[in-house]
Amino acid sequence: MNPSELKDFLDEKVLQYNTLDFIESDPVQIPHLFSQKEDIEIAGFLSATIAWGNRTMIIKNSHRMMDLMGNAPYDFVMSHTENDLERLETFVHRTFNGIDFTSFIKSLQHIYTNHGGLESVFNKHQETHSMQKSIHEFKKIFFEIPHQYRTQKHISDPLNNSAAKRINMYLRWMIRQDNKGVDLGIWKSISPASLSCPLDVHSGNVARKLGILTRKQNDGKALSELDLKLREFDNADPVKYDFALFGLGVFEGF
Repeated sequence: MNPSELKDFLDEKVLQYNTLDFIESDPVQIPHLFSQKEDIEIAGFLSATIAWGNRTMIIKNSHRMMDLMGNAPYDFVMSHTENDLERLETFVHRTFNGIDFTSFIKSLQHIYTNHGGLESVFNKHQETHSMQKSIHEFKKIFFEIPHQYRTQKHISDPLNNSAAKRINMYLRWMIRQDNKGVDLGIWKSISPASLSCPLDVHSGNVARKLGILTRKQNDGKALSELDLKLREFDNADPVKYDFALFGLGVFEGF
């Protein structure tokens, strides 16, 4: 396919997969459970954090996270007691355990109390066509209070050459205005033009087969390469092609 045909093909796949049906099998359904801004962004952040492995298990364990917080994530973050935190000790999703969950709650409370909330932190360091410095600075703020070292691995740093798939997916949920009811688009202070594709094994393999990614590793350098190509197709909303790449890989075995 020439570039024009490839763009048409991908645009068609975006329309096919960027629909309400997508929500049924995706962890984006978790923030959709809520209506208050802070509930949406905290629920989204926590469910995106554990979004690796089996998708059914991701969704099941994300619901369990919400249950452990009384299905009121913002209230829990801001008003929890030590007894409340003890309830979280039983939580496990792969290598993310109760210690990590407790640490995340404390860091989120710190961010809402001292830094104006999640949107404010991510907004502060955004660049014209990149959120990567913003993610790096967010991680520093997130872990500036006492925490166990092991918990740091659950937030990736793109300036250390990570593709930061989960946090880029989270930012897509919060920022992208898709008018289809999938991405929530509640953060108005950050442009969707700054977003990056959540690069994982599925989207990476499809991108290579389509000839829009040459690097073999799914790392920060690969993400930069893919970003440049997707911006050629749509500079204002490059991350919409995540639906096409992911859909082709997961649902069509492309």
